[in-house]
Amino acid sequence: MSLLDGLEVGQVVAERSFPLTRDTLVRYAGASGDFNPIHYRDDVAAAVGLPGVLAHGMLTMGFAVQPVIDWLDARGWVSDYQVRFTRPVVVDRQIGAVVTVAARVGVLDDAGARIDLTATVGEQTVLGKAQVRVTAL
Repeated sequence: MSLLDGLEVGQVVAERSFPLTRDTLVRYAGASGDFNPIHYRDDVAAAVGLPGVLAHGMLTMGFAVQPVIDWLDARGWVSDYQVRFTRPVVVDRQIGAVVTVAARVGVLDDAGARIDLTATVGEQTVLGKAQVRVTAL
């Protein structure tokens, strides 16, 4: 069965939520090498005018594409992935944050499909024009 069989424009192919804590940010900093203190120190974030400690943009971007990767399994591959960072993900010291992702078919064509991602924290969208091109094997 092909990846594209039965798909329709507008269809949700994957949804997932990713809880974030300050520990998550420290672990990601270690893995990525991005130790900018705005990702773990409230005083530094406040000093530069931020509303709080922020999740790394690439961490948010990685979370957003993961449901598509899981949905693809071994039936296809990601040929392109782009996002615009529209709003920072503030990670509260006590309650953290939850990034929720919905992946919806935007376009079907001979080359595969464009999957449009909606990434939100609470009621606010945090990525704009988040799109993944997938190609069937």
